[in-house]
Amino acid sequence: MKDRNYKIELRPTTVDDLGTLFQFQLDAEANHLAAFTSKDFANKDAYLVKYTRLLNDPTVNNQTIIVGTVIAGSIAKFIMEGNTEITYWIDKEFWGKGVATKALKEFLTLEPARPIFGRVAFDNFGSQKVLENCGFLRIGTDKGFANARQMEIEEFIYRLDA
Repeated sequence: MKDRNYKIELRPTTVDDLGTLFQFQLDAEANHLAAFTSKDFANKDAYLVKYTRLLNDPTVNNQTIIVGTVIAGSIAKFIMEGNTEITYWIDKEFWGKGVATKALKEFLTLEPARPIFGRVAFDNFGSQKVLENCGFLRIGTDKGFANARQMEIEEFIYRLDA
């Protein structure tokens, strides 16, 4: 799928999507780039319990990203420490093809909460570019323990106001 002009669709995530989305996060390179992952990311039962609960949380907006007829990833809004945050995970097959940027732009038309924050590992250049292409501005840095790397790393904080 080399054509950047394909159509993506966002739809509310269902329990049936969770098995596929779980598989995406098992990829070692993707996990490293995401950095701030669950402590036990390979535990499917824990994943299903956590995300089934989040699907029923009215403060969370979970959407599945579809390219053609294929699940390509997920995107969600959640509240953390009083701030509205964005998160997304794209299947490695779709990296570098504009899927994350298109999905985030579409998601921002569905999700009215502002300001909205994005956090990204200092060396996750692809995700930094996605946020910047969608109008997010880098406003600061923080340090936190990255479970996927088993060490404290720097993360960049981005914000979108409009």
